[in-house]
Amino acid sequence: MSAIKTIGVLTGGGDCPGLNPVIRAVVRRALQSQITVIGIRNGWKGLVKADTMPLDLQAVSGILPKGGTILGTSRTNPYKNPEEVKQVLATIKSLGLDALIAIGGEDTLGVATKLVKDGAKVVGVPKTIDNDLSKTDFTFGFDTAVNIATEAIDRLHSTAESHHRIMVAEVMGRHAGWIATYAGIAGGADMILIPEQPVILDEVIEVIQKRHARGKDFSIIVVAEGAQLQRHSDIVDEGKPLDDFGHVRLGGIGHALADLIEKRTGYETRITVLGHLQRGGAPTAFDRVLGTRFGVKAVELILEGKFGYMVSLQGNKIVPVLIHEATGTLKTVDMDLYNLSKIFFG
Repeated sequence: MSAIKTIGVLTGGGDCPGLNPVIRAVVRRALQSQITVIGIRNGWKGLVKADTMPLDLQAVSGILPKGGTILGTSRTNPYKNPEEVKQVLATIKSLGLDALIAIGGEDTLGVATKLVKDGAKVVGVPKTIDNDLSKTDFTFGFDTAVNIATEAIDRLHSTAESHHRIMVAEVMGRHAGWIATYAGIAGGADMILIPEQPVILDEVIEVIQKRHARGKDFSIIVVAEGAQLQRHSDIVDEGKPLDDFGHVRLGGIGHALADLIEKRTGYETRITVLGHLQRGGAPTAFDRVLGTRFGVKAVELILEGKFGYMVSLQGNKIVPVLIHEATGTLKTVDMDLYNLSKIFFG
């Protein structure tokens, strides 16, 4: 019999297709080892407020294909307030948690890293729809987002060609343009604009005009929400308050780019912002399987006493990596892949 009797699990940050498969897998694997699972509601806020729910077979039955998270989520950062950190540690003790599984991206796992230093026994599961977390080849949710964005680009092609328009599709990607790059390649975009490279308007205009010169009177431009137009860096800030982790709410690059293209070329230009559509709905088969594998491995790391580690996909293997190494630097788009996509610009 394992010394581990009770574990907690929480989901933090933005919701993401594949969270429920992870939760389900954690519960199923834990119960196999006679471990009780307590769900923490709404991310780190649930540990501050001691807001929990029991997780048993009935609780996770039927959630595999469902989007979102049955536990709820938030962007709460307890390290903004020392009293909240004390409350988190006190709640872990009062609930009798022998270990905690934190499912989230750089911010959620950043908190997990600090808690490990403060004595908590935490295992991480990488979740970011942007696929920008280091030390893992892919994060669940990314494949779903790419498929949704690709389908949208396919549909935009039809109306762009019929109406002889320029179509700008804005997709998610705060610091890294993985979704834009993958969906842009898969959808046959005529140009892909990402945060890793400054957007030079003259180059965008040149691609569009070259297409028109050879008889292509429509174009599809895919842009990540975090991309920055050179000399127009203020346009993507909606002026909203920062969240607990200091992030501004992004949005606006697509509209600004569309306006500038239409003014410069005279061609009718329309913008489609996919936004939260990329987060919602059922996860793809790939994300269901990856989430399941992550959840099972997370419990097994607890059983092995590997706290302070995160599960990771490397090749086709699920392996443990230190959480602080995964959150130390962002994983930006591989420039070899982006340069490959540029072969098809225009």
